[in-house]
Amino acid sequence: MLYRFGKTVNIFNVAIAAFSIWLASCSRGPEAGPPTELESAASADQASEPPLDLTVGQGPIELAAYEIQADKLLAAALPTEMLDQGWVRLFDGQPLAGWNIVGQADWSCRDGILRVTRGDKSFLYTSFEMADCELQIDFRAGPDTNSGIFLRTMPEPGDVSLDCLEVNIAPPDNPFPTGSVVQRQRVEPDQLGKFDPTVWHTYLIRLDGENVTIQLDGKKIVEMVDDSSSRRGHISLQHNEGVVEFRNILMRPITSTALRLDSQWQQDWTVAEKEAGSMKVQPSEKGLHIHGGLGKVQSKQSYGDFLLHAVYSLASPEVNSGIFFRCIEDNMLDGYECQVNHAMTSGDPLAPSDAGAGAIFRRKPARIVVGSGTQPTHLTLLASGKQMVTWVNGLLVTEFYDDRTPDDNPRKGSRIQPGPIALQGHDTTTDATFHQLKITELR
Repeated sequence: MLYRFGKTVNIFNVAIAAFSIWLASCSRGPEAGPPTELESAASADQASEPPLDLTVGQGPIELAAYEIQADKLLAAALPTEMLDQGWVRLFDGQPLAGWNIVGQADWSCRDGILRVTRGDKSFLYTSFEMADCELQIDFRAGPDTNSGIFLRTMPEPGDVSLDCLEVNIAPPDNPFPTGSVVQRQRVEPDQLGKFDPTVWHTYLIRLDGENVTIQLDGKKIVEMVDDSSSRRGHISLQHNEGVVEFRNILMRPITSTALRLDSQWQQDWTVAEKEAGSMKVQPSEKGLHIHGGLGKVQSKQSYGDFLLHAVYSLASPEVNSGIFFRCIEDNMLDGYECQVNHAMTSGDPLAPSDAGAGAIFRRKPARIVVGSGTQPTHLTLLASGKQMVTWVNGLLVTEFYDDRTPDDNPRKGSRIQPGPIALQGHDTTTDATFHQLKITELR
């Protein structure tokens, strides 16, 4: 099954969009298993790692289609402990979904590692914007490499002293060596001790309003105030010069608000069903159980741009439910639908029987069905303007950019105005328990 790259930002030309397809000709090797939270790559057994290949690529940059290998992609799902803490993968190695590019360089990926060696100045950036968050990323680079991680940025960064943040990867003789925030705060090389750039290191970057904290291999090296950048923007990886590799790119929100799903659920929700419907809503210590007929449980608060993290279980993979968002208040399920259904055709996770868990229903199917849904399943939904991205068990499954004509009803057109969240009762066979629902509004 061929997977085609998602929506490309309109300001880039067709050639750059086609080049971004080539980026994903990669597969994640079984040895590159899921990371342990906050694991410092420096403390890992580096001897077992192949050394950094400093060979610079040769020949023309070629464009190619690529295939999803379901078993390797599913193996990259995150462990429960990390899912409970809100982490999702920004790069799952197979293929490079959720990213776009500006500038031509020889970005490639293999065995779960992103690599670039040559080309123009280039930026590989997330297809979505994010606000406050934590970002964890492993990197290694050549001794003379100049690269960086851009935060709160436009696709093509502006003035790093005012408009965005650049966490540098650069040699000691650079004005802002590795660990520094370019044009903001310099980290002296001796603060890093004996530092070999060619082995794996781990950045943990925390963006919390104006407060920015950076750890390198578990040691805090930067604590600063950013009072000029936009609070929202893309995450971007830079090629400037030299060889650099990245892996284990993870993100989570810093704060979130839990909506009640226990015996006090009516503090946060109201219920409505079709006339003569039979939908039942029953709270328990496990969460809110929705079963029976057609209806909805609607949040009392409205949300526009947000990151939502839900945990649910289904009685069977065929159960049909959904998480609706930006709804028309009190209308019966007039909103965008993030699908909750794990049915597959002939047991093939690349062939959802419906649209697949995490799909934006009737707009974009899931690229893969992750799990059966019968065990607690983590679904993360990001809605940022017209861009929507979903993850199931930490794996990106859908990205959708709604370029339709604006309309109050998302069934008919694009809507960015806030609206309630709604949990769906689809039909008499609906049997879903929502264990947890947390939401982070993007300011």
